[in-house]
Amino acid sequence: MINYAKDYTLPELMTAAAAREIQDGELAFIGVGMPLMAATVAKFTHAPNFNMMVEYGAVGPSPRRLPMCVNCAVNNERAYYTGNQREVMGAQQAGFVDVACISGAQIDKFGNLNSTFIGTDYYNPKVRLAGSGGANDLASSANRILIMMRQDGRNFVEKLDYLTSPGYLDGRPGAREQAGLCGGGPVAVITTMGVYRFDVDTREMYLEKIHPGVKLENIKAAVKWDLAISPNLSETELPTEEQVMIMRTLDPLAVYLGNGRSLLAGDFETFMNMFEDSYKPMLKLMKEKGM
Repeated sequence: MINYAKDYTLPELMTAAAAREIQDGELAFIGVGMPLMAATVAKFTHAPNFNMMVEYGAVGPSPRRLPMCVNCAVNNERAYYTGNQREVMGAQQAGFVDVACISGAQIDKFGNLNSTFIGTDYYNPKVRLAGSGGANDLASSANRILIMMRQDGRNFVEKLDYLTSPGYLDGRPGAREQAGLCGGGPVAVITTMGVYRFDVDTREMYLEKIHPGVKLENIKAAVKWDLAISPNLSETELPTEEQVMIMRTLDPLAVYLGNGRSLLAGDFETFMNMFEDSYKPMLKLMKEKGM
């Protein structure tokens, strides 16, 4: 019998949904933040033989403390292999990564993402964003892409201001292959409102699951195209008590899965102590899971 959590937050619901996309035995390219939480939940529950690859250069790490960032040396702990960024990016470009998780400021109906700028003029944008980082490489080469992002009524657009990371391009059959992209493209978009998939023929995004308490008319109003709805639309599966316990053990101050980062602004000592204090809880979890 599955024991679903009665007390959970929206980020925890999204993280649980992302964790369920990861399969046992897979290799996933993971960044720090919500993707790391999702990967760890998967590892500690249904996918014990799943392994992570991180931008820092490590493959299969199993750290006993939370890493502060993708370039944190903690990512090397108990890894099968420790190399460098060039090596792991080359490995994923060669098709060795099963699944990767990325995000963006804008998304269109074919899963293309913009994380470069908002506006009509590249040189004089309304907002200059962080850019691609490794997102374009992952979107181009990983076998499956998970997209996690907020949904606020402005970012599900008919046309991107800039295409940073490719989804299914213009939706034509074979468009990715014709562009020389070896990866399979996006398979799921997990947002603050629901979970979306892509039609195998049209490559257009459709709503598969709606989060508890969210109204369908609000989702439609937050999408700038005529959104397709699954005939089998269902409610997003709740996180389990075990999944929530793991998330809150790893992120007790809700730095990754809440507003802890803003609450800790300026309190660097407490922020650093969170990482130091994560050792004992993580070690206890690993022993309980036989890792």
